[in-house]
Amino acid sequence: MTTLPTLTLRDGLTMPQLGFGVFQVPDDQAQQAVESALEAGYRSIDTAMIYGNEHGVGRALAASGIAREDLFVTTKLWIDDHGRGAARPALEASLERLGLASVDLYLIHWPAPATDVYLQTWQGFEDLRAAGLTRGIGVSNFLPEHLDRVVGLGGAVPAVNQIELHPALQNRETVAANAALGIATEAWSPLAQGAVLGEAPVVEAAAAHGVSAAQVVLRWHLQHGNIVIPKSVTPARIAANLDVLDFTLSEAEMAAIDALDRGQRTGPHPAEFNG
Repeated sequence: MTTLPTLTLRDGLTMPQLGFGVFQVPDDQAQQAVESALEAGYRSIDTAMIYGNEHGVGRALAASGIAREDLFVTTKLWIDDHGRGAARPALEASLERLGLASVDLYLIHWPAPATDVYLQTWQGFEDLRAAGLTRGIGVSNFLPEHLDRVVGLGGAVPAVNQIELHPALQNRETVAANAALGIATEAWSPLAQGAVLGEAPVVEAAAAHGVSAAQVVLRWHLQHGNIVIPKSVTPARIAANLDVLDFTLSEAEMAAIDALDRGQRTGPHPAEFNG
């Protein structure tokens, strides 16, 4: 079994640095995909209410036979459920679908700044952690100005900020804000939905190390200290995405991939997206 690198979050939780995401995986395919991931050696699974596949993820977790304490499960609160009072029933519904008593990490999926309810939602998240329904709390798609307002409440600081991050969109301002606050950066769409896999620095590094372009990009994330959650429904690719620990990119290779940043998003801008 591959020993995965871990990060200790600011709240003391230990989280695998390499996990498995299920964005856009239909519920009827999620069980098989997660079972393949767990069999390959993943122990961190990232889902969300809005993905519509928490049932499938839960079935895979139950069927795995893996002890609950050896799994790290993340899910997310959707925009429609923002608000201090709405957060608990939303998480309880997710827990029922997942078949779990608690999750390891619960994230506010988007700040939805036009509604301006994310601060009350964050206070609800603190309540959820105190109630034992989640071990850790964090955010997703929060910009520095959103983080500043959350920290300004004077309570808990998010353990994680999950943002779109890949060589074509390196989100350096948000990554720097995360680091300054001791917030771990987690990358969604880490391969830019394949858009960066044909870039010359990626292809050249893959040839030099005898690995795939996707493996190079995932290794780039790990060497930058990002938590990363690649997604696939193909068992061979699921396993290959985990097989990125036995080579190291050189400083020159890292710099060449760093130079691919062009602000190219695959998803919406957090300042503009309100559900």
